[in-house]
Amino acid sequence: MDFAYSARTENLRGQVRGFLDQHIVPRLGQWQREVAAGAFPVSFMEDLKALARSEGLWNLFLPSLGADEPGQGLSNLEYAPLAEIMGRVSWASEVFNCNAPDTGNMELLHMFASDEQRERWLNPLLNGEIRSAFAMTEPDVASSDASNIQTLIRREGDEYVINGRKWFITNASHPECAFLIVMGKTDPDGEPRRQQSMVIVPFDTPGVELVRNIPVMHHLAPEGHSELIFRDVRVPVGNLLGAEGDGFMMAQARLGPGRVHHCMRAIGMAELALELMVERALERKTFGRYLHQHGSVSEWIARSRMEIEQARLLVLKTAWMIDNVGAKGARKEIAMIKAVVPSMLNGVVDRAMQVFGAMGLTPDTPLADLWISSRCLRIADGPDEVHLRSIARLEIAEGQERRGSGSDYLTPPEVLRAR
Repeated sequence: MDFAYSARTENLRGQVRGFLDQHIVPRLGQWQREVAAGAFPVSFMEDLKALARSEGLWNLFLPSLGADEPGQGLSNLEYAPLAEIMGRVSWASEVFNCNAPDTGNMELLHMFASDEQRERWLNPLLNGEIRSAFAMTEPDVASSDASNIQTLIRREGDEYVINGRKWFITNASHPECAFLIVMGKTDPDGEPRRQQSMVIVPFDTPGVELVRNIPVMHHLAPEGHSELIFRDVRVPVGNLLGAEGDGFMMAQARLGPGRVHHCMRAIGMAELALELMVERALERKTFGRYLHQHGSVSEWIARSRMEIEQARLLVLKTAWMIDNVGAKGARKEIAMIKAVVPSMLNGVVDRAMQVFGAMGLTPDTPLADLWISSRCLRIADGPDEVHLRSIARLEIAEGQERRGSGSDYLTPPEVLRAR
C-alpha cells in the first residue's frame, strides 16, 4: 500500500487549499452574518461555485464519472486529502459540489438510476443546480438497525404510496432541496434484508410535510436536520431506485465511500483545532510561563498530533481498500474509521477548548462548532457500539477459522514442571 500523494493529487491539494484560503476563509464572517439574518443560501455561494467549477475543482469525489460528466473522476484515495482540506470550514464542500448528503445520493443515482432518473435528478445534482436529501432515520425506532424501519411503501397500480415519519434528514430544510431518496419497506414480511426499497420523492409531492428543523446541541443548521411526515404520498412506480428489496444493499453501497469523506473532513477539523491550540499555547502565559511550557499542555499537543496521524493513516488505508477490493471487502476498515475518527476529533477539540479557556466555549472561535460536529458524528454515522459490534464479529469469525493455532505459543504444564 503506497499512500504517497500522486503528482495529480498534490496539484489538486494546492489548488483546493489556495481556493479555501483566498475565497472561502475571508467570507467566514459574512456567512455567519447572513445565516444569522435568515438569508440562506448565502448570497455569494453561487459565485463561489461557478469559480470553483471554472478552475476544475468540481465533483472531486466520484470515481466512476463518465467522460461526458462534469468532474475529476478521482479515486477514493486521491479524493481523501482534498476532503480533509474542505473539512476546515463546515460549508466549504458545497462550493466544490462535494457536500453530503448530495454526494451519497449522486453515488446512488450513478450506480442504480434509470436513464430517466439520471436525466431528471442526477444531472442537475452533478451540475450543482439542485440539492437533495436521504430519508432513512426514523424517530420511533432505533434506525441504526435498518430492519427496524417502519415507513411503508405500498404499490397501488402504477404508483407507490408512502406513509411514515423521518427525522434528522440533512438538507431537508435547504430551499433548493428538490427531492428525497426515501428508504422504506415494500415487503414487511420478507427476509430482513430484502424488505426495504428506495424511492425518489420530489419534495413538492402532496403529502410531504416538513415538520421542523431540529436543533442539534442547541445549534440550528440552516440546511436542516429535519423531521418529515409522509402522508399517503404518491409517486410513479418509475421513481423506484433499483429493484424492490434492494434498499438495504444500496444503503450499504452508499455508506461505504461516504464514510471516507466524513472521516477525512473530520481529520481536517482536527488539524484546524490543533493549529489553533498550538497558536494559543504560544501566545498565552500563566504563572510566568507560556502555556506550551506547562507539561500538561505540551502533552496534549503531542497526543493530538499522534492521534491525528494514526487516524489519517487508517482512513487512507480504508480509501485504498475501497478502491482496490470494494466497500464490502473493506467493511471492517470502514467500521473502524467510523468509530476511531469522531472520537479522535472529539478529544483533540476538547483539548483545544481547554487551552483556550472560556474563549473556546464562545462563537469567537470555531471550536464549539467543531466539538458539536465531533459529538454528533458518533451517532450520525451510526453509534460507536454498532461499529464496535461489527468489528468484533469480523474478528471472532476470523478467529474461528484459525482456532487452535495459538496453542503453539503456549507452554505445556509438564515443561514448566521440568524447569
